[in-house]
Amino acid sequence: MHIVKRTLLVFTLMLSVSLCHAQSSIDDLKAHYFDAAREGNVELLQAFYQAGLDGNVADEKGYTALILAAYHGHNDAVSYLLGKENINACQEDNKGNTALMGAIFKGHLSVARKLMFAQCNIDETNSQGQTALMFASLFDRQSLVNELIEQGANPQHKDLAGNSVADIALSQGNYNLAKSLNESNVNR
Repeated sequence: MHIVKRTLLVFTLMLSVSLCHAQSSIDDLKAHYFDAAREGNVELLQAFYQAGLDGNVADEKGYTALILAAYHGHNDAVSYLLGKENINACQEDNKGNTALMGAIFKGHLSVARKLMFAQCNIDETNSQGQTALMFASLFDRQSLVNELIEQGANPQHKDLAGNSVADIALSQGNYNLAKSLNESNVNR
């Protein structure tokens, strides 16, 4: 009986080690997938997608391949990912930021323009209550501010701290943008 228990214990330990290695391999594959998105490697993204990897899988910070590709300004990778039917273009990272917010933050306006048409709530808010329009206002991306408003973004939105889109522009010294936003609010 003692030999049976010892054999079962050894078998259980071996199985545990094997499962740890399997999880490690899965984690390594996911890391390569996220690296492919950061680098804009569409060919590798296609291979992962064709192999059955969930395109919406996120890393420990909540970043998906689409968020990473957008943040790093990879137009082709963003186009490829947006073309996949099960990719969630509206998925948020752990702080509530979307791919659109990341593209605006980094100044990748052509990527941001693609994401504006991704059937997401244009006024989606992050954990601070900020919208993509607020990011565009913060970084004085005037043309994008106008396009977001044309797409239905609310220029009167206030974040959780009570800041309006115009307030955020003013806080960064973007006086012309703040004036334009205040005038558009009056005309609404």
